Amino acid sequence: MGILKVEGLEKAFGIETLFSGVSFEVRRGDKVGLIGANGTGKTTLMRCLMGLSEADAGHIRLPQGENIGYVEQEAALGNGALQEELGSAFRDVLGWQAEMSGLEQVIAAEQDEARLEGLMKQYSAIVERFERAGGYDVESTIRRVAFGLGFTDEDLQRSVSAFSGGQKTRICLAKALIRQPDFLFLDEPTNHLDIGMVEWLEDFLVSYSGGVLIISHDRFFLDKVAGRILELEGGSVTAYNGNYTTYLGLKAERMAALESAFEKQQERIAQTEEYIRRYKAGIKSKQARGREKQLNRLERIVLPPESARFNFFAFNPPSECAERVAELEEVSAAYGSRTVFDKLSLLVRRGDGVALVGPNGAGKTTLLKLLTGDLTPTGGRVKLGSRVRTGYFSQQHEGLNSENRLIDEIMQDYGLSEDRARHYLGAFLFSGDDVFKIIRDLSGGEKSRLAFLKLMLTGANFLVLDEPTNHLDIPAKEAVEEAIMSYPGTFITVSHDRYFLDKVANCIVELADGRLTEYGGNYSYYRERKLAEEKSAQILDKQPAKVAEEPKKGKPRQQRPQDKEKLAKKLEGEIAMLEVELKAVEFQLNDPASHADPAASQALADQHARLQNELNAKYDEWLEVQ
Repeated sequence: MGILKVEGLEKAFGIETLFSGVSFEVRRGDKVGLIGANGTGKTTLMRCLMGLSEADAGHIRLPQGENIGYVEQEAALGNGALQEELGSAFRDVLGWQAEMSGLEQVIAAEQDEARLEGLMKQYSAIVERFERAGGYDVESTIRRVAFGLGFTDEDLQRSVSAFSGGQKTRICLAKALIRQPDFLFLDEPTNHLDIGMVEWLEDFLVSYSGGVLIISHDRFFLDKVAGRILELEGGSVTAYNGNYTTYLGLKAERMAALESAFEKQQERIAQTEEYIRRYKAGIKSKQARGREKQLNRLERIVLPPESARFNFFAFNPPSECAERVAELEEVSAAYGSRTVFDKLSLLVRRGDGVALVGPNGAGKTTLLKLLTGDLTPTGGRVKLGSRVRTGYFSQQHEGLNSENRLIDEIMQDYGLSEDRARHYLGAFLFSGDDVFKIIRDLSGGEKSRLAFLKLMLTGANFLVLDEPTNHLDIPAKEAVEEAIMSYPGTFITVSHDRYFLDKVANCIVELADGRLTEYGGNYSYYRERKLAEEKSAQILDKQPAKVAEEPKKGKPRQQRPQDKEKLAKKLEGEIAMLEVELKAVEFQLNDPASHADPAASQALADQHARLQNELNAKYDEWLEVQ
């Protein structure tokens, strides 16, 4: 079994040691999440494992012949067609195919038996390598992975340079997945993916046979995929068996044990210091000096710094407002000639925590901007209730003065003392000299935290939040979640962060196919309902149209078990391929741009119906075999 071994790894930049003494293993089949706050060195560690950055000390051992696929956050791509770019992952395989073709011609013309035998052995070795690398399935593999990540037949012929930043991230992901390497390293793979694509990736990785190491701040994703968590904190790595939720429980237990040990050690230190003070100059001075030496050699337990936590809204409660906070009545929206959605209605009541979900392009951000008044509907009415004060969190952070220091931004805008401003900034993980940073020098995540704090200080009783946890590491997400969970007002949010939605939302509203559907409950409840609906639809689709014919009399021919198993596997492969193609068509149907051309839209609908019928027939065949 292949095992990637990391032993005593260390990396420093100048006088600052990023990490040291890092040791762990990743085996074939392991799914390992690598977590830690931004700046702790997760990406640097992964680059050291790949050989892209040189470690200062330690060893990385990979079995001979094993290979690693890597998806970094920003990667360079070519300018050819997508099919060509993905095919470049099979450059060696296609080279073997060309060798095979050349050898076939030579073998056909060879008359000498001895030379022919040598050529046949050479040909057999190349064929074995070609088959082992999945050479006969290159075309179907490219299509399966491309369709699974939301690309279409037309996309395969498009130039890579024409794709958006998010699509390029998916191309890098496809290139890494396509060869199914022995080990797969992923650095923030869910960035720029919508929820449907993230769920596809989860299913892919769960069934992936190789070892997987994932840097991610997506906790729901880590819960679904990871079987072990490595936390990089304070320059060292601590391993926890289980997924992210299990890690939280184990870490809490570890912290409780550490705090208990710390208290006992502090008590022992105090007793020893008292003994030294009393007897250092007396008859027991020798024993006192001995204990002083022991105390100096004692390895002190250090507790990790604790971030400031307080109930912000106990001091800053928003004002009361009407029961009906916001209403959409038959609202339509369009950009030029393109209709985003038509005649949507929604009621948000006081105290609601609404999460707006749906595929990219469905119009979620447009709906938020209608509520804030930044957009005017092309039809229908948007109504806010009496005494409603709206606060809007935008991904662009337009409300920040880039030339201000953090402390000045808070003090000037809200008339706060320095102590109170520091207290609030500390709750959002800005401590010490961080408060004197210039806003233009902040990272994307730091700007998001500051913008969210300012939003809370406005006193708004209705928050409209567009991706509030984007660019945030896990500690920062937890700070935002804590603030929202203690918020006594009303909010509506668009987010792809399912863990966040599970914690803060009490109502999920899905915007898809131009319709709004409401699900009372958090994100997990919404997914359960959706899965139940999909299963019910499949059962209905598979109902026979007529009564089956009476079976003919006579002894039925029995299939051998190995034949049945072979046929079942073949059908499962065909079903998987059809499901991927069906998902790709659904992805196109959900894109409002596809409805601009009625003929193209009808062709997609016809294709969807055909694929669904084929899939139902394959399911029936598979059930018969089983």
